[in-house]
Amino acid sequence: MTSTRPHRAASNLSKVPYLPGLDGMRALAVAAVLVYHANPTWLPGGFLGVEVFFVISGYLITLLLMAERERTGTVRIGAFWMRRARRLLPALFLMLFLLITYTWMFRAEELGKLRGDVIAALFYVSNWYQIWVGQGYSATGDFAPLRHLWSLAVEEQFYLLWPVAMLFLLRRNGTRNLALTARWLVVAAIAVTVLTALVYHPGRIGDCSVNPEAYWTIGDRCISKADTLYLSTITRSSGLLLGAAFAMLWRPMAIMRGPLRNAGRLLDLIALAGLGFLCLFVWTIHFVTPAGADPWLFRGGFLWTALATLMMIAAVTHSRTITAKVLGNPVFLYVGTRSYGLYLFSWPIYQIIREVAGNVLSFREFVVALILTMIITELSYRFIEMPVRRRQVAAWWESLRVRRDPVPRQIAAVTVVATLLVLAFGVLRLGLADVEQNEIAAALDAGQENVTSLDELLGTGGDEGAAGADPPPSATTVPAVADTAVAAATTTSTTTTTTTTTLPKEPVDYLAIGDSVMLGAAGVLSNRGYTVNAEVSRQMVDVVPVMEQLADADLFGDPVVIHLGTNGPFTKETLDAFLAPLSSVPNVIMLNIRAERPWTASNNALLQERDRPGDNIILIDWQGLSQGCTGNCFSADGIHLSADGQRFYADVIGDVTGR
Repeated sequence: MTSTRPHRAASNLSKVPYLPGLDGMRALAVAAVLVYHANPTWLPGGFLGVEVFFVISGYLITLLLMAERERTGTVRIGAFWMRRARRLLPALFLMLFLLITYTWMFRAEELGKLRGDVIAALFYVSNWYQIWVGQGYSATGDFAPLRHLWSLAVEEQFYLLWPVAMLFLLRRNGTRNLALTARWLVVAAIAVTVLTALVYHPGRIGDCSVNPEAYWTIGDRCISKADTLYLSTITRSSGLLLGAAFAMLWRPMAIMRGPLRNAGRLLDLIALAGLGFLCLFVWTIHFVTPAGADPWLFRGGFLWTALATLMMIAAVTHSRTITAKVLGNPVFLYVGTRSYGLYLFSWPIYQIIREVAGNVLSFREFVVALILTMIITELSYRFIEMPVRRRQVAAWWESLRVRRDPVPRQIAAVTVVATLLVLAFGVLRLGLADVEQNEIAAALDAGQENVTSLDELLGTGGDEGAAGADPPPSATTVPAVADTAVAAATTTSTTTTTTTTTLPKEPVDYLAIGDSVMLGAAGVLSNRGYTVNAEVSRQMVDVVPVMEQLADADLFGDPVVIHLGTNGPFTKETLDAFLAPLSSVPNVIMLNIRAERPWTASNNALLQERDRPGDNIILIDWQGLSQGCTGNCFSADGIHLSADGQRFYADVIGDVTGR
């Protein structure tokens, strides 16, 4: 598909010189992402580096399309797509080959779940696939080595559609009247931002069954609003659109021919301000927290990040700025030119080291992962990516063919055949593998069969009261008594009618209330005589009204076992409100938290304060005692319980309760 407009003499105003400062910006962006992916607590907003990539892509791709139109009088869309394929596909195929090989060799049980991710990656629809499949609570226990490909899918979809749009715009307006188009792209970016802010859910995300208002329901599938807004091409297009709009207004060659050629110092100040804003954003903005998706992100955060990025682009594309020289230094150039490979290979390596998605890397693990990533990236860049981009593969193969020494040809042939055989076997294993639940999800599903819901505790669930319905399992049906304490009965010659009612439920001894850690051990606890009420994604603040309801119904027996705090922080006020309904219970057994989470220390400190002599609170140091568990105790996340851990957990509680 090409433009048929007659070609006029090229003015070279849209010519794209090499801009080393853009590679420097890529280096900063990928560094932020690498740190964030390793451990979000180190740089909570490091994921915004992806937005910087989007803006740079929108700017540079639009500039290149405009330059081609100006230079040749046409936009060859097929040639553009082929250049993008040579740039992106070799490293992607290498990464997928290495990953599939590793998985069938060392983690074959994960192949079934990996299959969908691989197919989505090959068609560059990983973002939509992840939205549809959903992450969910127990997905933190998955081996998820391709989750990072969502951003590459967004960019590739842009590369697919934007040249077609530019062909239409350039045919209609040429390269001289695109300033008018730029303003409509800005309007579109603002509209996307407003749409995102309106759809954004301000409360907790949790699990679909716990926080359904944070999800859309399509059939029996829950679609996370936060995931959709973060991953979808539409809601993440604002940066791409603003980058494209800026390219129509800020062409490096044209700028240097106008009055702005002497504005270097002013642009340096603007770039410094933009960098300051980006540093502030990556340090303070989060994606999600226990309280929910970050409003600062979904109510304009992407737009402001894009604008700050444009402030820097304005400087690094100006040849007379200090910013361009600083960001174009050799170290930044090296990292920036390899930023694609660093992003592509780092996440799978991180996942292999930490085993499951929910774990974070220690600093030592991060250093090891970074070294491995740099080695693989460099090998890929030198021996795979650059030869393909420069079309040197055919020449290399021809050089082997004409050599007199047959050994190099034989080595190359054996290597190719061995690679194809390994790939074929891996693809076969991938295609035939069953989809298996991760260990955490399986344990939680099994635990669900042994829990007692709040409605069952209160006797308000099910079809109670309906004709023919059975009474609750623990309720007692007896004749009603009148004020005189004499049973009221009416007898006729043919029938006798007795009015009945349901007495209040008896207090529940050995009641255990918890989150997913306790849910995993629900089967063992239930077998030992505990009544377990546990849910995934549960936080203490959510259970305060539950405790009040149970107290009002006089359902607290002795003892009551509590294990909460894994899923988010709580305050002293929340803890006091939670424990107030338990003030008359002789023995309240509380377990502290074992989890590598930012709030673990503060939650455990608050629990420790309540373990006072003479009080009814007895604290079990689960964080410390769990270290003594031997055997298959914990899932890969180090939090949820495996078979031996479930029994050990019940034993630790039983040492205090006597059951």
